[in-house]
Amino acid sequence: MSTPDADAEAVSQRLFDASLGAIDLLAVHLGDRLGWYRSLKSEGPATADELAKRTSTHPRYAREWLEQQAVSGLLTVDTSEPRTFTLPAGAAEVLTDEQSLLYLAPLARIFVAATTQMPALLEAYRTGGGVGWAQFGADARESQADMNRPWYEQVLPGALASVPEVDALLRTPGATIADVGCGGAWSTIALARAYPDARLHGYDIDTATVELARSNVGGRPDVADRITITESDAAGIPEGSCTAAFAFECIHDMPAPVEVLSAVRSALAPGGAMIVMDEAVDDEFSAPGSDLERLMYGFSLTVCLPDGMNHTPSAGTGTVMRPSTLRGYAEAAGFGSMDVLPIEDFGFWRFYRLTV
Repeated sequence: MSTPDADAEAVSQRLFDASLGAIDLLAVHLGDRLGWYRSLKSEGPATADELAKRTSTHPRYAREWLEQQAVSGLLTVDTSEPRTFTLPAGAAEVLTDEQSLLYLAPLARIFVAATTQMPALLEAYRTGGGVGWAQFGADARESQADMNRPWYEQVLPGALASVPEVDALLRTPGATIADVGCGGAWSTIALARAYPDARLHGYDIDTATVELARSNVGGRPDVADRITITESDAAGIPEGSCTAAFAFECIHDMPAPVEVLSAVRSALAPGGAMIVMDEAVDDEFSAPGSDLERLMYGFSLTVCLPDGMNHTPSAGTGTVMRPSTLRGYAEAAGFGSMDVLPIEDFGFWRFYRLTV
């Protein structure tokens, strides 16, 4: 990363390096969405003609992509004619293994979704308007769900169990747990599996996301009978009905976070708590910033802030929601305290507990 006083040559090199990264993301998106990575993983090495036949794609495009991936170092190649390309094990895990914590193919989808909306983003930046979540389409919707899924399935149960008072609350006999802004419902499913005596209620306001969540839940018969997915905001949660409520990576997207938190507070039964998982950004702004801060500002510039600004009035929070910002929202919503839970090494995220 260049520093603010870097000379022109250093800044030029930085932009050149960034362009290579952008090309990598676009090429990864092609390989992901066309099924090329999955074919190389499951069916083995292939020539361009073989890969095209397997995936019902055009061999000339397949050859160009395979060569680009080999030049970039993601694939290996046997250069005897016809060239045969192999997806190495490490790359296969990152690009195809939906259960791996290192699975990052969906990261390309979210940025491609953003770039396809660039004309709308430019207009929003000029006028103060926004670009709603639905406009970003399936790439954005599935990106967030798929990238977070392994963390919810593999790490979330242990993380919550590591905080005894939270774990005990969630194990309350007959517990009712709300998942506000449930997205693809992988968090809801993980909570249902971790707490088999609880009933889960997922809420989301995006119609296509609700359909995705219901499909995911319907495909999990071990928990489907204890999960309900509702197209609604937090105002639709019955007052005093919840033992606990969660909001995974969504408060910063909301145009009216205080109103949402207030509705959740009203929905909590006595002794209940709300757990907010959001980005683990620094406590204060500083520049230059860490790679994590740079990534989160990237999400904010292209997706999260425009989504939040798509409604009027809007708090205009953006992805980089500092702890002090959430604390202010919680206090305004009537919560008496907010603390950071001692959950470490959970991806990009931090857990907060809000209590009355």
